[in-house]
Amino acid sequence: MHWSKLLIVVLLSVAIGAFGGFIYWSLSDLPEVRSLEGYIPSESSFVYSSDGKVLAEFYLERRNFIPYYNVPDRIKKAFIAIEDQRFYSHPGVDLIGILRALYKDLMAQSIVEGGSTITQQLAKMLFLKPEKSLLRKIKEAIISVQIEKRYTKDEIMGMYLNQAYFGTRAYGIEAAAQTYFGKSANELSLSEAALLAGLQKAPTLYSPFKNPEKASMRRHLVLKKMFQNGFISREEYERANAEPLPVKPFYRKYEAPYFVELVRQHLEAKYGNAIYTSGLKVYSTIDYNMQKIAEEAVANGINAIEKRVKKGIQAALIAIDQRNGHIKALVGGTDFWETQFNRATMALRQPGSAFKPFVYVAALENGMSESDEVLDEPVSFPGGRPNTLWSPKNYDGQYHGYVPLKTALALSLNVATVRLANDVGISSIIDIAKQCGIKSTLQPYLPLALGASDVTLLELTSAYGVFATGNRVEPITYEKIINRDGALLEESFPSSESVLEPETVDKMKVLLRAVVEMGTATKAREIKRTVYGKTGTTNDFSDAWFIGFDDRLVVGVWVGRDNHKPIGPKEAGAKAALPIWIEFMKNIQ
Repeated sequence: MHWSKLLIVVLLSVAIGAFGGFIYWSLSDLPEVRSLEGYIPSESSFVYSSDGKVLAEFYLERRNFIPYYNVPDRIKKAFIAIEDQRFYSHPGVDLIGILRALYKDLMAQSIVEGGSTITQQLAKMLFLKPEKSLLRKIKEAIISVQIEKRYTKDEIMGMYLNQAYFGTRAYGIEAAAQTYFGKSANELSLSEAALLAGLQKAPTLYSPFKNPEKASMRRHLVLKKMFQNGFISREEYERANAEPLPVKPFYRKYEAPYFVELVRQHLEAKYGNAIYTSGLKVYSTIDYNMQKIAEEAVANGINAIEKRVKKGIQAALIAIDQRNGHIKALVGGTDFWETQFNRATMALRQPGSAFKPFVYVAALENGMSESDEVLDEPVSFPGGRPNTLWSPKNYDGQYHGYVPLKTALALSLNVATVRLANDVGISSIIDIAKQCGIKSTLQPYLPLALGASDVTLLELTSAYGVFATGNRVEPITYEKIINRDGALLEESFPSSESVLEPETVDKMKVLLRAVVEMGTATKAREIKRTVYGKTGTTNDFSDAWFIGFDDRLVVGVWVGRDNHKPIGPKEAGAKAALPIWIEFMKNIQ
């Protein structure tokens, strides 16, 4: 008997020791709660216009951090009422709540109420896997008590509300408010706060978009508990309970989408996934009002063209500040959500006569003046293949003999321009075009003078800025980037290089003003300020251009079809592109 008792004691001691060792081993990997001090949640980044409008939000998890001290009282009370009524009195684990939940579960013979506190839910979100086990609950309780010792109740509530998932890709209370109601968390009504508090238990089950009846019942329950706990009056309860549910999520679409996508690609190449998780604030160069005017001008222009020709027309517009290279408006096509191909920055198209100013500026740099004459009579040059000739022709088939450079450019005379190019030399024309900012490959043959080499609207428009100021300024898409702590991460400064002497700039302005006063762009005279520019049209009317400037902006417009087929009969730059340019320039301030 004595030995049997001793054996039992030994076995019990071993069992207790083994169990204690198991518990110690199991809990030895508990995370350090102090790591919360360095915890940085994933947070959306925002792109703003130069006048402070939100253009876009980049995120993997849509989350916008809100400090705990900015969380409205009605939101905290809604969550406390439904999730943890003794939140401000328990030490992280609510034994009374656990016993109450256990009693209700036993009476219902199913799980109808959980016993986890808000602190325990935070511990599970941040530190633990979502497995259901006794060990996980023990870890959760220990971590919760540690969190309570280190942080105030309001700090814990703030961390919980910023971390919680609300469905519809919304993480945190601020993103949830934006997603479900299109407003900030501090603008939520009592009814809206109650709906979001009810979502936390099962975002899909209680989604107002998928299960409005269940969402309504759940909101009612939250409001009822708020009333029972004395958080709200009966009148507030009844009024909030009668409010309608949201019917669709507020997904933020890009404003200025082609521009935003250009910025996104640049930032992703530079910062990687940080642009989706680090809460950056990108202050772009886009002027919101100008952008809207540009989008409307393009839409109106395409509608007008498609009344004359077969549908399927595309157009692009870009406006750049001459002084600093800031892109103030950019439209890359008719519908970004249909096709993301950016025709302002990616489409390589022949500029036609819009390239001719580079021939004339090369001539001016070579010592000629705007009054010097060039012969406009039929001529032939060696062709691209042996024993062939290339004979350029004027658009209307008429020739004018000797004409001043000013007249030759104003009337866009092809033969006079090719003769001038032959005299100046193609290499000189290519050199000056490159100095002005043309980056695309330019073919070293005479047809280049008539715009036979492909360029983008962005580089051609930017290059025209040199005719306006004499300086080449690299285009800029954003002014600065601020990190989530408000520190300056990056700042963009204009990169400028002098290309043309002031005297040459003055002469070029005379030439490009003549295009408006007496040439192919006389429609632009309706703009009640001095503007300059040049039309461009390809031989088969597949591309129509107008690039021009005033004393502040240089603006380019391209019109065409993505398949390079003709726009339509006689749809030249003056007819297809210039009206869009005029509408934009007339309406900007």
